[in-house]
Amino acid sequence: MLVRDAMSTVVLTIGPAHTLRQAAALMSARRVGAAVVLDPDAGGIGILTERDILNAVGLGQDPDTERTHAHTTTDVVFAAPSWTLEEAARAMAHGGFRHLIVLERGETVGIVSVCDIIRCWAPARQQMATLP
Repeated sequence: MLVRDAMSTVVLTIGPAHTLRQAAALMSARRVGAAVVLDPDAGGIGILTERDILNAVGLGQDPDTERTHAHTTTDVVFAAPSWTLEEAARAMAHGGFRHLIVLERGETVGIVSVCDIIRCWAPARQQMATLP
């Protein structure tokens, strides 16, 4: 299976000036664990994850005043839709993260998470287990 088969093509995109609370509310409403942060002043695309928000709140930072730009990962590892799920899982395991932004010809076309990969792998593994 390929990343294009597992990825979500509806991507939550926010700006660097959103507060962490605004980002969390949008992520919660969309039921996603990450948002793509577009910051043309900082050179492009970053990612803000639920873990980033949790870490900030855990450190006692105010989610109503903290801006996403201060918590965005900018040295992002991108996936291609043509990657295998194994390649995506390897990149996630190697980097210690759970989401990959999917780019095609320099444009964001999706996001793939560990949960997406598991959702695709689980039925295939179950079918293999039932074969004689």
